[in-house]
Amino acid sequence: MKQILTLAAACLITGLPAIAQVKLPRLISDSMVLQRDAGLNIWGWASKGEEVSVKFNGKTYHTKTGNEGQWKVRLSPTPAGGPYTMEITGKNRIVLRDILLGDVWICSGQSNMVHQMRLHSVRYEDEIARSNYPEIRHFWIPTLTDLQGPRTDLPTGYWKAANPRDVLDFSAVAYFFAKDIYEKFHVPIGLINASVGGTPIEAWTSEEGLREFPDLVKTIQKNKDTAYINSFTRRNSSGSAGANLAAPMRRDKGLTGPTPWYDPAYIPKGWKQIAIPGYWEDQGVKDLNGSVWYRKEIDVPTSMTDRPAKVFMGRIVDADFLYLNGRLIGNTTYMYPQRRYAVPAGLLKPGKNILVIRVINNAGKGGFVPDKPYSLIAGKDTIDLKGYWQYKVGEVFAPRSDPGGRSFGFSVQNQPASLYNAMLAPVSPYAIKGFLWYQGEANTGRTAEYVKLQPAMIADWRDKWKEGNLPFLYVQLPGFGDYNYLPSESQWAAFREAQLSSLKVPNTAMAVAIDLGEWNDLHPDRKKDVGDRLAMAAERLAYGENIIYSGPVYRSFTIKDGKIVLSFDDTGGGLITKDGEDPQEFAIAGKDKKFVWANARIEGDKVVVWNEAVKDPQFVRYAWADEPVNPNLYNTEGLPASPFRAGE
Repeated sequence: MKQILTLAAACLITGLPAIAQVKLPRLISDSMVLQRDAGLNIWGWASKGEEVSVKFNGKTYHTKTGNEGQWKVRLSPTPAGGPYTMEITGKNRIVLRDILLGDVWICSGQSNMVHQMRLHSVRYEDEIARSNYPEIRHFWIPTLTDLQGPRTDLPTGYWKAANPRDVLDFSAVAYFFAKDIYEKFHVPIGLINASVGGTPIEAWTSEEGLREFPDLVKTIQKNKDTAYINSFTRRNSSGSAGANLAAPMRRDKGLTGPTPWYDPAYIPKGWKQIAIPGYWEDQGVKDLNGSVWYRKEIDVPTSMTDRPAKVFMGRIVDADFLYLNGRLIGNTTYMYPQRRYAVPAGLLKPGKNILVIRVINNAGKGGFVPDKPYSLIAGKDTIDLKGYWQYKVGEVFAPRSDPGGRSFGFSVQNQPASLYNAMLAPVSPYAIKGFLWYQGEANTGRTAEYVKLQPAMIADWRDKWKEGNLPFLYVQLPGFGDYNYLPSESQWAAFREAQLSSLKVPNTAMAVAIDLGEWNDLHPDRKKDVGDRLAMAAERLAYGENIIYSGPVYRSFTIKDGKIVLSFDDTGGGLITKDGEDPQEFAIAGKDKKFVWANARIEGDKVVVWNEAVKDPQFVRYAWADEPVNPNLYNTEGLPASPFRAGE
């Protein structure tokens, strides 16, 4: 009995199947898309020395497991097509069905690659309704971390085809990319999405890929010490860092009184007036982190009560619970997604209805982000929810730090190699066409390091997939933040410059998105444009199409007669401005580096910039801002110029 228990324990630790039968990784399953025209790895586990055969497309491949119980066969290249069936036989028999051969893309990054179609369902309602593409398939990898080292499999995951129901779970950027490629080349497209919001690039790079970054390698080694990691767990559970996250449910006055504040039977007393949208710190509530309740009575016509409806509450900082007539209809736990909550048919009633929103804010300004939709919609009827509401504070959070002012927070998903180990390593044997990468927001404060980190990750991924210089397509960060009408320094602009520098790596392409941002939203809604631009880059790099896929990219400048003359690559059919006005967002400076706005004009394939007050210009910048006001330089193909600086 002891020997049997020991064997079972060993199987759990190593990940080998406890029952000696053929086992496949989650990725190799029904409805998968395999890479066309490439040698294909099919692998799995079985008992030691077990003979395994794989039958596919009229051929049978044989192998035998090694001492670790692992097996792998390499299938001959197969052209695009399907559906196929695959039969794997050992001591048991597995049959996989509905297999397609096409092009497979790894999609990775942070939240802008995560963002599913459902989060953009208003803008893309028609696209979702028409998304009948059974040969476009998406495999979503859930958030997983491992500090100890690379894993060999995923705990769950399924291939899903694009249809109006399942496409809601697709990455929006990846879906529009795939749709463009499919409609042009008519080959099946597989999307393997490994993305996690708010995560830095080093979390997606393996330990080997970070060997040129000794501080990060030192962190990886330290994180392998479970006693060290457990010390954070103990401090978080007993101390300041996590205390306020659970406490609101216990101390919020809106939940602990005799009648909850969302209950229609509650009689409000002592509530004050406040506007939506807007932050409460801008409306007479000073430095409050905690929960604030909002309440509004709305008059609903009978025509809106016999059908499902939706409540649009823009964006809320940080978390919210929305109640309609006492029923919870929506909850979001962090600030970035737009709030779009479904109202079941029959919940609205003719006449007076009560909307109550509990908003929880942990740091900074709390409340409702401006310039977003705030309305109740049923059919063609709309009730505007902007304007004055009533509010009352439910709880005030104490400052979250120890007496020395230190935070005990520890995010495993932000640790170097943690996401690579758990989410990418298990799929690295799978043959692919290339990579899509949309990330950077989490690294904007470490620009100089990113210049080296992104090329290191590209090299690392290519090394792990062992398929040569696979195409690597990435998105330059769009505009985000307050508009600044004076030339100024910009952390985000410097970061975009760091991203631009990765174009020096062979077989890479960058989709410029400076014109697709929203000043008040880290997750801009225009995901189709991003996917379209990535698809154009793929057409050139991965499919050999002779097209212009990039907007103008700065090449060099000369100084002549007190003016700076700029030259560009990727001018396509010529330089233009999207609005027909003179080029905007150019700033120049002399040796003193005091930047002023410059006049600018297009002369052929060059841009000439000057300012009469700067007699000897030495430096120039374009769209150098977190959120430039009007970056209007494009080529005739309609693609925007990348922000840049020169001479510095």
